[in-house]
Amino acid sequence: MVVVDLVALVAILVSVRVSPSGSGDLGRFVVLAVGSAVHIEASRHIERLREVVTEGVPYVNLKSMWLFAGALVLPLRLALLLVLTTYIHSWFRLRRVPIYRWAFSTASIVLAASSAAVIMTAVSPHSYPGFPPGPRGLVASVLAGLAYWLVNYALVVGAIILSNPGAPGGQALGRLADQWIVAGGLGLGLAVAVLLVHDPWAVSVLVLTVLGLHRGLLLGQFQNAANTDSKTGLMEATFWHKIATAELARAERLGTQLGLLMIDIDDFKSINDTYGHLNGDRVLKAVSRAIQQQVREYDLVGRFGGEEFVVLLPQIDGAEIAHAAERIRHRIAHLQVDLDEGKLAANKLTCSVGGAVYPGAATTLDQLLLAADTATYEAKDRGRNRVQMAPNTKSKTAPSAQFEPTADR
Repeated sequence: MVVVDLVALVAILVSVRVSPSGSGDLGRFVVLAVGSAVHIEASRHIERLREVVTEGVPYVNLKSMWLFAGALVLPLRLALLLVLTTYIHSWFRLRRVPIYRWAFSTASIVLAASSAAVIMTAVSPHSYPGFPPGPRGLVASVLAGLAYWLVNYALVVGAIILSNPGAPGGQALGRLADQWIVAGGLGLGLAVAVLLVHDPWAVSVLVLTVLGLHRGLLLGQFQNAANTDSKTGLMEATFWHKIATAELARAERLGTQLGLLMIDIDDFKSINDTYGHLNGDRVLKAVSRAIQQQVREYDLVGRFGGEEFVVLLPQIDGAEIAHAAERIRHRIAHLQVDLDEGKLAANKLTCSVGGAVYPGAATTLDQLLLAADTATYEAKDRGRNRVQMAPNTKSKTAPSAQFEPTADR
């Protein structure tokens, strides 16, 4: 991986020296950078789920439509700058993977874009950056797309094989269907490049089209697969467990911590008995929204059954998860829910929260759930409306930690 990073760094340094750019190139760069940023922001939730589900196999996405377009119509220095800005943005907004993994992913695309630029220069040196009209331009673009795909695919598969030598070879190669997504992304990249050359304003229409298909098709597929809870819009327990298992495997492999929260609405039965089940459903929905508002967008929130909710928080330590739990408890204690008989007043709705941290409290998902559930019942036994953290089992004498709530005002 280090060799790939070094070769990519050399490619960037060479591009700075050999590929001058003009004002028109800067305008195209801005269009592609903005399009890429909008695409990432609009699709980050579904891409976050896809990345977890596809852990251990080549992860494909549609960022290539912007990066391949850059390789076709931008001087190499700007094309590689586009790769860097896109992947920096992705790291901050999609998932903060370890730096060495981010560097390798970025380096593989830098080399893929560089190979595409080399092909374009060899086939049509007088029109690059850009491409000639007619069959010659199409041939050059197709060859560049093949080079882009082959270099990136070979590097990623090689890295997966080296990092997981015991895994089946077919797993490293990924699914054939995923390569159609890659082909579609490269085809869209060519379309973006053509529009940039002939009608840049039309790129905005293509952005809306891609976002509509991306969110409409993929989000619908994931919602069906997740069998989303109809009352709260959260993941149901089965799908949540599947995604959480993948997250835990990733944390184990990367040596990072992971937190789990179990949230139980206090005395929910009395709410149903007093206000009716339809109003009880409104309370569940309000609580689910409150939980989502207090955690990160890529944290996994699910309904665990009845009045119980569960949250998985990747890459977080014990202090951070305790504070997240306290934010949730405090927010729910101040909820006002519209019911048929009026509002359910603040402080009439409370919850008890139990937390557990991997690997301190447990090392498997079921053990984490048990530890968090036990902590939740301990919070209820201590008076409800409080946070209780499971003990670190590595220290047999360590007591469970109680997070003292701030004064509710």
